[in-house]
Amino acid sequence: MTLEAGWIALLNDRLKTEHLNWHAINASISGDTTGGGLRRLPALLDKHQPDIVVIELGGNDGLRGYPIKQLKQNLQVMTTQAQDSGAHVLIMGMEIPPNFGERYTSLFRKVFSDVAATRNAAYGEFMLAGVATDRALMQADGIHPTADAQSLLLNNVWQSLYPLINLQSNGGRP
Repeated sequence: MTLEAGWIALLNDRLKTEHLNWHAINASISGDTTGGGLRRLPALLDKHQPDIVVIELGGNDGLRGYPIKQLKQNLQVMTTQAQDSGAHVLIMGMEIPPNFGERYTSLFRKVFSDVAATRNAAYGEFMLAGVATDRALMQADGIHPTADAQSLLLNNVWQSLYPLINLQSNGGRP
């Protein structure tokens, strides 16, 4: 799948269609963890000076069984860095298969909303809701969505992102 078919490109199309003077930048790296995101974020904040930062990371941490404490700390630091730069933050929730057991899966799921609540950030439900359980919308690896799923991903993100765009467009600051 090309970047032009991804949900970020579709988001930029929607922003234009709705006459919203915004542009989304895709700073993601496939296979990245929160540790990688944390290392890259300061330079990205300096370069782009965003008004809104969407943190949609952590799935690879969970798939690798990384400690929840480290995941939480990385999300907290990224959120704080983005907020300190003047941006609103939207943390997207994540889910993982139950391979590591009910306790790990539950703690993993909860950490995203907990960090959003403690850092006064916006929280968005699982981005792959309605997608992850539909084999027709997932690639053969069962982890990555297909091109056909991208509009659904955008709709899932849009529900939580649009209120932040609206707030910022009306002069709201963090």
